[in-house]
Amino acid sequence: MQINLSEKNALVTGGSQGIGAEICRTLAECGANVFVNYYSSKEKAEILAEEIRKEHKVNAVCGKANVADAKQVEQMFLQMDKELGRVDILVNNAGSESVTHVLDMEENEWDRVIGINLKGPFLCSQEAGRRMENKRGGVIINISSIHDAVPRKGLIHYCSAKAGLKMFSKCLSLELAEKNIRVASIAPGAIETNMNREEIEKFGKEKFEKWIPQGRIGNVADVANAVAFLASDLADYINGADLYIDGAYMNHTIQYDPRPKRETE
Repeated sequence: MQINLSEKNALVTGGSQGIGAEICRTLAECGANVFVNYYSSKEKAEILAEEIRKEHKVNAVCGKANVADAKQVEQMFLQMDKELGRVDILVNNAGSESVTHVLDMEENEWDRVIGINLKGPFLCSQEAGRRMENKRGGVIINISSIHDAVPRKGLIHYCSAKAGLKMFSKCLSLELAEKNIRVASIAPGAIETNMNREEIEKFGKEKFEKWIPQGRIGNVADVANAVAFLASDLADYINGADLYIDGAYMNHTIQYDPRPKRETE
């Protein structure tokens, strides 16, 4: 079986770098035309779009929008209408976090993180859903995090937003199923990107590899491949599901091993 997204148009928010950029590349490799959303990384978005056009022979354009701003989201979708036509696949990938003690957190920082991670998917899903219901349906994929279920110190705003996004995805799947629109949530664990590689090395990559039962930190392709599958007709009966991509990281709460040593070991 092969994933075939030819003649499909995909919009990826936060698509200029990291996981978002790899999602754009992978969808294009499967034949989809891609709209690369960015907010601050215009040059990276333009370079990525040019790379996709040359390497995968599909159409790729980019556009700026703060996904937490309704007017900017509306303008982004109008640009996609003009440059690519209908939207078949929406990947709500844009996200942001900051590590702050809850007692020191400013209100505007809470609002910023909640806005990008939760309000953004709401606004984008509305715009996409209105277009999809009048065409031939579509797929909405929300990129969440294992922190939609696993709490973490210093990230109360981020964890709260991702927990909300998990339920948002489930509710959205119920409301849009009758419109032939599928919804799914992907929750990555520790994923190494160009942006966080230095931070991981500073913290200690070997610590992560010890904590993760599968023995390695994830890479951007692990997430992008799952997005491509869920966006395809191969996943036609998957709706409202949460897919955790973490090498069993979130299941490893109890890290001591009381099992007796086996003779074969």
